[in-house]
Amino acid sequence: MEDKKIRVAITQGDTNGIGLEVIMKAFEDPTMLELCTPIIYGSPKVAAYHCKALNLQTQFSIIAQATEAREGRLNLLTVFDNEVKIDFGLPTEEAGQAAKLALDRAIDDYQAGLFDVLVTAPVNKNSIPGFVNHTHYLEKAFGTQQQGLSILMAEELRVALVTNNLAIKDIAESITKQKIVEKAKLFHQSLLRDLRIANPRIAVLALNPHAGDDGQLGEEEHDIIAPAIAELEEQGIQAFGPYAADDFFGAQDYYRFDGVLAMYHDQGLTPFKTIAAEEGIRFSAGLPLVHTAPAHGTCYELAGKGTADPHAMLQAIFAAIDIARHRVEYDEPLQNPLPKLYHEKRDDSEKVRFRSQNKKEPTAEKEQE
Repeated sequence: MEDKKIRVAITQGDTNGIGLEVIMKAFEDPTMLELCTPIIYGSPKVAAYHCKALNLQTQFSIIAQATEAREGRLNLLTVFDNEVKIDFGLPTEEAGQAAKLALDRAIDDYQAGLFDVLVTAPVNKNSIPGFVNHTHYLEKAFGTQQQGLSILMAEELRVALVTNNLAIKDIAESITKQKIVEKAKLFHQSLLRDLRIANPRIAVLALNPHAGDDGQLGEEEHDIIAPAIAELEEQGIQAFGPYAADDFFGAQDYYRFDGVLAMYHDQGLTPFKTIAAEEGIRFSAGLPLVHTAPAHGTCYELAGKGTADPHAMLQAIFAAIDIARHRVEYDEPLQNPLPKLYHEKRDDSEKVRFRSQNKKEPTAEKEQE
């Protein structure tokens, strides 16, 4: 992979959102074509309409098959060529169908080995029947044995979720020790292989306020989360916590860790979107395909105005390229491993350093008693 440019497939997303705008803006700079060979999956007519309406000067070459993609060009693969009505800022079934056609064609081409990584522009899940998110959709496409984990990433913060898209009332009963362990192991492996972090530290957040306050606000920390962390430690994974989310993010403790495992959607995404602003991306870990996407949505309120910022799309492209190369670097030595000549000795000093301070320290009076 070092000897050739990585072929990056990019799906157009919702045709009424900002997807095509940020894609075209991302490739305004011709030096982007020195980093990769991009293949946009979508409609030339829709792309031309967006460029004209938004006064975008990015040039693209129309191709019929991914095998026709050429280096040094922004290749646009014709998934469909029929007329699509563009209603900037409006969710429509037609826009959802166009997004799904592009995604399905990209999945087929990946399975045929026609590109290396996938970057998806935002879609409106309500416009696509049965669509949950891209990670879930890709899981189904690759079979039930391929389990994915959506990781939100920015330069200073990486967040994964134990549960996703659940009503608040259903979260507590959905959290189990097994689920926490499974998600943390996927997270840990991705940090090692995809991001090349040699010795990842993962902070595990509490479910309840004040980390349960010694059971007064809930028993999940004591009965479920702490035992899960202990099991992860036994398996050689550096997991710490459980940490009360408000104190953890308020004190900026995330700087001390390589990843944060949150219990539910708002607990992880609210601070992430506040901290990461417009640079955040999503990465679908645990799948054979490297898939990234901007963390923002369709942004209907910006569609058609020409003011959308392409920074997150650029970061998603850069991350996909980096992760693909990291996987090659990580996997190659494992194909012919050297025999192990010694056993690694664990250093438990960091466990003391990062231990969650959930228990109240005894007062001087109690110590005297």
